[in-house]
Amino acid sequence: MVTNQELKHLLHDLESDRVERKASASDRSKIRRTICAFANDLPGHGQPGVIFIGINDDGSCSNLRITDELLKTLSNMRSDGNILPPPTMVIQKHILNGCELVVISVEPSDSPPVRYQGRAWIRVGPRLHIATSEDERRLAERRRAIDLPFDHRPVQGSSLEDLDIDFFEKTYLPAAIPPDLLEQNQRPVEQQLASLRFYV
Repeated sequence: MVTNQELKHLLHDLESDRVERKASASDRSKIRRTICAFANDLPGHGQPGVIFIGINDDGSCSNLRITDELLKTLSNMRSDGNILPPPTMVIQKHILNGCELVVISVEPSDSPPVRYQGRAWIRVGPRLHIATSEDERRLAERRRAIDLPFDHRPVQGSSLEDLDIDFFEKTYLPAAIPPDLLEQNQRPVEQQLASLRFYV
């Protein structure tokens, strides 16, 4: 969930691969494409993409009237069958710096690539693009990595220094590998760890 402080920062920052501004909700197709791109999260930020509706490109308020009907219409984009698999998103009315607007917060999908009417969309900086076959391959690899059992997933940000190598060599290896194989094994510790899925 994006905090109010983060929303204020994103609102006044440049449009990017996480931020889109729209003066109105008239171009529903572009809003859906943007939702799809934020759900794909090709850069791998792991953070929600945010669409501000009711704000001009220069950051000034467009004075859009936010109604229940508008919020319902935008909410229906999640489950109307155009974007598959359906994205996880939150749609709320906010008043930021005196401007009334709609904020759509789109979480990165655990099952990319996400498609809008059969096409996978991605964000490259502030622009929307149709994903290339290479982009789609990367997104599919990310899905496969997420689908692994928790004890097979790499721990992002960790290194060899986080492992107790002494325990691995003196306690774990003798218990897991027959002694005659250990005697023949002249591989470095990184390869031994990798063969037993402690290191990738």
